[in-house]
Amino acid sequence: MQIMIEPEQLWQQLIAYANEYKLVASILLLVMLHYVKKGLLRLIKHRSTRHGEDRRNQINILEQLGNAFIIILLMVVWSSEIQTLAISIAAFMVAIVLATREFIQCFMGFIYYLSARPFRVGDWIQMNNVIGEVVEMDWAKTALLEVDPESFNFTGKHVYVPNSQLVTQTVKNLNFMRRYRLHSFEIVNEPTVNAYSLLPAFHARAQAHCEYFRDVAERYKGLIERHLEQEFIRIDPEVEIKTNELAKVVVKVSLFCPTAEAHELEHKMCSDWLSLWFRAMKEDNLLGNTPEQAAIGVPQHLGAATQPSAGGGGF
Repeated sequence: MQIMIEPEQLWQQLIAYANEYKLVASILLLVMLHYVKKGLLRLIKHRSTRHGEDRRNQINILEQLGNAFIIILLMVVWSSEIQTLAISIAAFMVAIVLATREFIQCFMGFIYYLSARPFRVGDWIQMNNVIGEVVEMDWAKTALLEVDPESFNFTGKHVYVPNSQLVTQTVKNLNFMRRYRLHSFEIVNEPTVNAYSLLPAFHARAQAHCEYFRDVAERYKGLIERHLEQEFIRIDPEVEIKTNELAKVVVKVSLFCPTAEAHELEHKMCSDWLSLWFRAMKEDNLLGNTPEQAAIGVPQHLGAATQPSAGGGGF
């Protein structure tokens, strides 16, 4: 009695055996395919020698295709293990990325700095509400010598900012403020004097204080506006008068001046305004004007003329 095994069953048994004994199956497969490839190459060489043809290119192609076929078969045999290994490698890489995320962001920030060059060592910049001069930079951090935002003087503190903020935060280059800056300040007074009457004299004094650096400021203004491609700087001091929520007079002064002398100029202009203010108050007191009349610029005799008489004449 003969036992007939169908080809399909035989193929399934071979696959099951290969899955169970993968190492043995891989070795047998390598040996068999090696001898098959070697036999085919020998046959091609023999025919090319007999016919006098140069088939080195065909031999090379066949050899490379044979190697690729062997690799594909081995990957099929070890597919489950390769899949498990790939998942393990992916999980390991995700863990590495999560653990070194800050370092990767710092390195990417350094790459951005090298490509964009938003600042250089020696520039004044603002990063994360910190203003300072760049003194050193490497792939991980930027070292700043802190600058006081009010006086623009060095505080003596070193601030180390991670380079990741170059790509996650806004970086402002304030290098043009090292020599000249847009400075503004406010003076608050009681509404006892007509402030608009003091504007011509105060504006003349403010311009006199700024006259000695006007030529240099003009050149520096042109340099900044050409760099930024926008005109936004005025050399002459600007004076604006307004009132606040407490009905007090607010005088706002804006000027483009040397950074080192900004506060000195502010003190001089405050002194000029207050001297004009108190002089006007003194004059109003000598004339006998009430604070309300002085604030709107009405002399006392005109104010008295508008008052009704206590005893009205009648017929």
